[in-house]
Amino acid sequence: MLTKKLGLVGLWLLLLLPKQVWANSSEYWSLQEYLTLFPAQQPLSHQFADRVRQPAAPLQAPLAKSINIVMLTPDQQVSDYWVRNQQSLSKRLAEIGVPFSLHSYASLPATAHREQEQQLANALLSDPDYLILTLNSQRQGVLIDKLMTRDRPKVILMNITTPLKHLSNRQPFFYVGFDHRDGTRLLNNKIKELTSSQANYLMLYGTRGYISEARGDEFIHLNANEPYMNLSQAFYTDVSSEKAKQAVLQTLKTKPNINLIYACTTDIALGAAAALKQLNKAGKVMLNGWGGGSAELEALAAGSLDLTVMRMNDDNGVAIAEAIRLDQVGKNNLIPQVYSGDFAVIDRQTSKAELERLKDYAFRYSN
Repeated sequence: MLTKKLGLVGLWLLLLLPKQVWANSSEYWSLQEYLTLFPAQQPLSHQFADRVRQPAAPLQAPLAKSINIVMLTPDQQVSDYWVRNQQSLSKRLAEIGVPFSLHSYASLPATAHREQEQQLANALLSDPDYLILTLNSQRQGVLIDKLMTRDRPKVILMNITTPLKHLSNRQPFFYVGFDHRDGTRLLNNKIKELTSSQANYLMLYGTRGYISEARGDEFIHLNANEPYMNLSQAFYTDVSSEKAKQAVLQTLKTKPNINLIYACTTDIALGAAAALKQLNKAGKVMLNGWGGGSAELEALAAGSLDLTVMRMNDDNGVAIAEAIRLDQVGKNNLIPQVYSGDFAVIDRQTSKAELERLKDYAFRYSN
């Protein structure tokens, strides 16, 4: 696939023809594939989801020692997903009565691999009981493979709900997130409803890797057979609001017929919104968010976004806390391999009462 550098803004433009899309990754099972292949996981998943939705039940007997948790998260971005889940994890553990220490290493979504490796090395020095990190690139996958050869720590992969095939029976302790493809399908259904399945769209990816594939390529794939849903152009933005803004400014000058911008992350959506405002096209070109955090909800209320798929955010931190709790009391048989939280699609027509209800639940710990 051809690429070229775009001027001085450092954007990488994908020369994608409409209806072209990468093949789905063969490196992992989709969530539905996994549940079909391993049917015993289905009731576990349902029962565990009910546990997450319920109020905390304190431990009946105190643990013998405090547990050590380390998180490596790309939380230096506008999206508050990572920070909120750290808060919900901490507060749920405290409610349960699990003594713990939690140390977090922050990074940018496009942090250099060498820096990520150094963070991991530093994190392991404290000999954590549980290590929480994410997987987006092939290089990160190499690090996870190395971790899986160790006896400890127990690895929790956050923001990924698709088990890696090559790990076979050496899987991480827990996969936790909001299934990106499920969220994209919900978002796509609403976009098609709002556009009557007629749009010329600009695709704004984040970094090259898993998230862009599961959110961006999936959207393209879902519309591959829609005759009037046409992909006009696509960019990788490194999850940079400024790069997303510049991509929109440049593209709309040469392709004024674009009437939909599909943004793969919060930071990208806000950058695109700034560009539309500068071009006086806010409200004239449909723009989505992805995740439904505080910044997106504010942008939606202000009219800068048209819709988003909102994660019930704190469910993830609660799920990690409950998995740790079950592990510590010897009930690993109740922990599913994968937990995927719930979504809700919201747009400008969503009532204030409904939005407040969703916010009260989604941010029940982190607010």
